[in-house]
Amino acid sequence: MALPVVDTGYLREIEKARRDLRALISSRNCAPIMLRLAWHDAGTYDAKTKTGGPNGSIRNEEEYSHGANNGLKKAIDWCEEVKAKHPKITYADLYQLAGVVAVEITGGPTIEFVPGRRDSKVSPREGRLPDAKLGVPHLRDVFYRMGLSDKDIVALSGGHTLGRAHPERSGFVGPWTEEPLKFDNSYFVELLKGDTDGLLKLPTDKALLEEPEFRCYVELYAKDEDAFFRDYAQSHKKLSELGFVPSSKISIKDGVILAQGAVGVLVTAAVVILGYLYEARKKAK
Repeated sequence: MALPVVDTGYLREIEKARRDLRALISSRNCAPIMLRLAWHDAGTYDAKTKTGGPNGSIRNEEEYSHGANNGLKKAIDWCEEVKAKHPKITYADLYQLAGVVAVEITGGPTIEFVPGRRDSKVSPREGRLPDAKLGVPHLRDVFYRMGLSDKDIVALSGGHTLGRAHPERSGFVGPWTEEPLKFDNSYFVELLKGDTDGLLKLPTDKALLEEPEFRCYVELYAKDEDAFFRDYAQSHKKLSELGFVPSSKISIKDGVILAQGAVGVLVTAAVVILGYLYEARKKAK
């Protein structure tokens, strides 16, 4: 499908959709499943074949019916409410924006968002997402296939600070932390404590302690939440942009348009000038 034209009108729709997503996620306390939706749409990327990735294909029944995506149809339907108000935005951008908003409104870091993803109707084969029952070799196989690093594996695993596992979806049950609607570093704190009554630790969680290259990050993030937030924001951005080459250098961070390079500066300057002239005309009237 065609790339969206990321002009000032598209950026305005992105910001309106961001506000609608904030309201929707807050009212339904659905940040965890929105983050999972964004992750599962992006996490199918294969760097060698350039297939899968954050392209909105998870909305296809063929893909949301995959075992790893059990329960995500609910999040897709909620996003459809926002899509109906902002039809110009691609599903690919909408799902990744939902993930960014989910992290931010639960107390997590601000994540730079670059719009302009192309939608796809082609779903990847089943089996590209992590299997929670497996260990270190499997984690590396999945994340390296995407082009991500050991640090990305650990930082993104910290997303388990949100939400809980449901037996009908994954076969596991329970939250990872005491406050599953708060994004902080408690996932790593709890992981280092060992088994705790009422809290979940999947085989893929425990694997982070078994590998020295993983464990050093677990220990760092458990004692330094700022370090976790910094690395998580970077890793989340990488995940959300797998296989995506922006058509412009305009991005959005914390509601502020960031322009990079001469063209971006000119575009931003034009927007500012036009806004100033508009306000001046209003005052003159």
